[in-house]
Amino acid sequence: MDMNAPGQDQIETLAALLGGQGHCDQKVIERGRRVAAESGQRLDAVLMQLGLVSERGLAQAYASLLGIPIATPERYPDLTPLYPERLTARFLRGARAIPVAVEDEALVVAAADPLDSFTPAAIAAATGRRVVLEVAVPIELEAALDRLYREETPGEESGGGEAGEAEPLEEDAERLKDLASEAPVIRLVNQIISRAVETQASDIHIEPFEDRLRVRYRYDGVLQEADSPSSRLTAAITSRIKIMARLDIAERRLPQDGRIKLAVRGHEIDFRVSTIPSLHGETVVLRVLDRSAVVFDYARLGLPAHVIERWSRALSLPNGIVLVTGPTGSGKTTTLYTGLLSLNSVVRKVVTVEDPIEYQLRGINQIQVKPQIGLNFAALLRSILRQDPDVIMVGEIRDLETAQIAVQAALTGHLVLSTLHTNSAAATITRLRDMGLEDYLLTAVLRGVLAQRLVRRLCAQCRTETEAAPEVIARFRLDQRTTRRPITLWHAAGCPQCRGTGYRGRLAIAEFLEPDAAIERLVFSHADHSEIERAAVAAGMKTMFDAGLEAALEGITTVEEMVRSIRAEA
Repeated sequence: MDMNAPGQDQIETLAALLGGQGHCDQKVIERGRRVAAESGQRLDAVLMQLGLVSERGLAQAYASLLGIPIATPERYPDLTPLYPERLTARFLRGARAIPVAVEDEALVVAAADPLDSFTPAAIAAATGRRVVLEVAVPIELEAALDRLYREETPGEESGGGEAGEAEPLEEDAERLKDLASEAPVIRLVNQIISRAVETQASDIHIEPFEDRLRVRYRYDGVLQEADSPSSRLTAAITSRIKIMARLDIAERRLPQDGRIKLAVRGHEIDFRVSTIPSLHGETVVLRVLDRSAVVFDYARLGLPAHVIERWSRALSLPNGIVLVTGPTGSGKTTTLYTGLLSLNSVVRKVVTVEDPIEYQLRGINQIQVKPQIGLNFAALLRSILRQDPDVIMVGEIRDLETAQIAVQAALTGHLVLSTLHTNSAAATITRLRDMGLEDYLLTAVLRGVLAQRLVRRLCAQCRTETEAAPEVIARFRLDQRTTRRPITLWHAAGCPQCRGTGYRGRLAIAEFLEPDAAIERLVFSHADHSEIERAAVAAGMKTMFDAGLEAALEGITTVEEMVRSIRAEA
């Protein structure tokens, strides 16, 4: 019998806490119990290994069970480890623990498994100090170990002794495969991926440079740097990700694209992988596609009621073209998917042509573009028309041929949804004209254009309110936009809840243009987009700029963030 193992009563209390706090349900716990009985492992370890409970969820249950705090990321030492001469990195990695502070003559230790009594006893014996435990979230603990004990980063010992030996490995595909299959490298890549999911990042950027390997995560559209692995692991990490995405690890001269499907913390997550050769290796970007974190709901997207009403009215029409415009990363696909789900029913056949397919939608026929074999938007759209669909979504109108086939589909009784890269709703009309689409076709099929941007929401926990400066009021004419006096604006402050950025989550600000007789006349007279926009505003359209200023006055975002996202001038 293991004298250091926790009692069965503790494990059962822990299971009850996990269920009571909503980290997992009773069916999951029962499944874990069966596996634990068969394998002889502890229930909490089994739940974690199977991905049935999150690291943070288990840490919170440990903290409640033992009445001790969870160590925050700021708690860990920045550069210098405590007692490095008495506590080796090998021991701490194996024990999954790290000393974080000395307080009141006691050594505070963050432990991923605070129920293990051997580790604190061993650390106390080695340091001669009384040990006080805090609960460590494993992903944060491993990041601190990698930072503090960089010279013993996992996998380095297998890379040879000299830095110069990295070059032959780059040329040896079999050796790369072996290197990528080593447990420390697998664990390191899983840690990078898990951290992205846990912290709700939208992208992971892995970028090799001459002297380091940089890892960055994108939160709410802005990149933030994370603790980076040793540069000597560049080839191994890249190869591991390429193996997971079923890419050719021997091909390092050409860009490659792939997908990874993983169960992370009990959720099925898709990752879209892109690799591009750069000066010091391959740059890898993983787009995190977490269906459980994406809500296809207009209100959650932040679209105002008057835009939702006009957009829904356009989607209810039996035929025509409805477009969503904006730059890359402005939420166009999410808005289109939300619209498609509202149209999806037994009586309609809905088909999409995408590059790439970001989320799989139940009941909708989704087709992936493959340009390398001639399967482009135009070719697929032409073939789809023979399948008698009611609604067609084209991922993007990129050229005149695709635009002409989309118009033909709309003229023959289909509703076509698509995207375009323009700065405003009015500019969409001039963009289609510049592509070569005839004015009479454009006015015959265009039913509406939604232009949108994503701006970061202010963190509700730390935002601060101050009186607006006179020059800001004058520049944006705020005195004409609100009756509130004095005029106040909210600003980002920063707290642990928002990772110190002052922002948490994003909001869509949008404008919706519905072509009317006045706009049709402007189209036939070849008017520019500013004239078309003025006519649309006269007909009741609220511009993105105005929508953004309203959001800033309401304290949802800041004027600075709105201007950054829209890049408009008052």
